[in-house]
Amino acid sequence: MAVGSVNPPLRDPPLRDDIRDNWTWPRRWPIARRMRLKTSIWVAAYLRRCQTEGVFGAVRKKGAEEAGAVFVKVALMDGNAMLYAPAPQTVYDDSRPVERLFVPTAPQPVSEPSVEERLTKELRFDPDAWIVETEDRAGRHFLDLAKG
Repeated sequence: MAVGSVNPPLRDPPLRDDIRDNWTWPRRWPIARRMRLKTSIWVAAYLRRCQTEGVFGAVRKKGAEEAGAVFVKVALMDGNAMLYAPAPQTVYDDSRPVERLFVPTAPQPVSEPSVEERLTKELRFDPDAWIVETEDRAGRHFLDLAKG
């Protein structure tokens, strides 16, 4: 220790052998959990995917940039629509916790006014939610759906 120094010299923290070889000083501890993509980036990528498939899509309501819930309305252009909501946390797989999974709110298309009513209720409950709307006669949504 140098004269007048208050802090002890820096030493490598003890690491497991399988990690030690892959790290250099200064040591950075691995993040235990992978970070989820920001909602704003996910929505932009989703709209780009829709665009490449020839499906019109737009953000109807912008929510929290970092971690807002996303609701996707797929208008079928015949007065009916499908609404996809975020899947409950219980359906997420521990090995892949960062994916965004969705569940349809109804098994079959419903009238657009009933979808709008549901969205109004959801926004009252969570004002930071996003609403993304697409239009496709075939009902294509390009979302990862939860199993079960």
